[in-house]
Amino acid sequence: MGRIAVIGAGMGAMAAAARLAVAGHRVTVYERTETYGGGVRRFERDGFAFDTGAGLLPLPAVYRDLFVKTGKEPLEDLVELVQVDPSARHVFADGTEVALPNASRAGVVTALDESLGAGAGQRWGDFLVRARETWDRTRRPLLEEPLWPNWRVLAEREPYPSVPHKKLLRTRRAGTLAEIGAWELRDERLAALLNSHALAYGLNPRDTPASAAVLPYLEHAFGTWYVRGGIRELARAVYERCVRRRVEFVFGTEVTAVLAKDGRAAGVELAGGSVIDADHVVAGVDPVRLDALTRLTGCHLDAEDDVRADTKAARPGRFTVLLALRGGPEAGAAHRTIVHAPDGETELDLLASPGGDRPVRPTVTVLRPDDPALRPDDDHESVVLSAVLSADAGWERADMARVCTDFLLEAAEAAVPGLRERLIWHETRLPEQVTETGGFGEISAPALAAGQGRFLHPANTTRLPGLYRVGGWSHPGGGLPHAGMSGALVAGLIVEGPEFRGSQ
Repeated sequence: MGRIAVIGAGMGAMAAAARLAVAGHRVTVYERTETYGGGVRRFERDGFAFDTGAGLLPLPAVYRDLFVKTGKEPLEDLVELVQVDPSARHVFADGTEVALPNASRAGVVTALDESLGAGAGQRWGDFLVRARETWDRTRRPLLEEPLWPNWRVLAEREPYPSVPHKKLLRTRRAGTLAEIGAWELRDERLAALLNSHALAYGLNPRDTPASAAVLPYLEHAFGTWYVRGGIRELARAVYERCVRRRVEFVFGTEVTAVLAKDGRAAGVELAGGSVIDADHVVAGVDPVRLDALTRLTGCHLDAEDDVRADTKAARPGRFTVLLALRGGPEAGAAHRTIVHAPDGETELDLLASPGGDRPVRPTVTVLRPDDPALRPDDDHESVVLSAVLSADAGWERADMARVCTDFLLEAAEAAVPGLRERLIWHETRLPEQVTETGGFGEISAPALAAGQGRFLHPANTTRLPGLYRVGGWSHPGGGLPHAGMSGALVAGLIVEGPEFRGSQ
């Protein structure tokens, strides 16, 4: 079997490494930081611990499949998965609140009717039926198969079965999430609920295709899960599975170039000049860095006729505040609360055209895992606040971080009783910060159909034979399930060859 060099130890890269090792390949992972997990990291201080990347796990079947395919121990033998209920508590701009049950359509319909008024639940339930049809149409090409060579078919066809809407003697159909909210849900709070699924990935509902209906459907159909001890425990389990399958990890070592010979990838060069020969190279890095790694040896991919021509454009990032609180969580505290922006339209305006002198409070997610592993004792609590902001939101202003921190704390008071009085200390991370102690920075969204291809990601294969892309910046996009699937797709392409078409 072949020698495989993997660049980066993110979740997608490790998923590929484990599967390739089981197939008999000799796999070595080169990671420039001192640990694994990519954006799935942990921050610890004074006995408090925080997930600094994803805090919840949708679609756990992806990782269940990884552990089934790479060993005898199933995922649940190595980590404890807990279904979060309610899935989320929403606090809307008008003060209305609703707690949505986890993976229960009937329960969600009832909760929405009781909180938002009769008919609201039925409209959301009907939307979920259409979202399921969208999921059924796009699940295989956008999650389970390598990107089609004729990917423009996915880019041009809108799979969401929108409802005809008559306006000014014209029949129109929703083509964006914002239009679904206005024309089909017909309630600002339901529209905010829908929009929050896009905003979490830095997508603006005004130009995000209606096919993004799969995002709330995925959470509704497969539930929202928490890994006891934090999502970092999932990364640990994947890393340890790799080690058991004799994957070698070299930490603190940066790859500086991808090498080519006879028209195909032939290895990597490390900082210091060492050359590592390989039959295949798997790159779990962002497009800008991959272009730099290949440019030096004349095999750069910048001119490739590929999707996502805007890969170098600045994307929204996640602004995060970690809170250490005295006093434990109250009985019945929701694990996740989404506090919607007081002015949703202005929030979308700023996401589309950042800048100006008047920042506004964005939609804020509050995570309160009731987990003894993340706090010194039961008389304390660790909380993570986050909001997605434009990369050009004016971070050069000296007071911007303070202003945004105040916004997040203000929003969190709707989710955490007595927050200000309980606060011991807080840690703040800007969207542009990507450090060895946390995966903060730009956000990659899952691949979406329609939108002229702007919401697809580069294929796992490249124009350089033997070089593959893996992880959230490649097909099928960002998010823990999609990163895990990218690993499965890359492993399939290497083991079975270019005719591999995904799991059946």
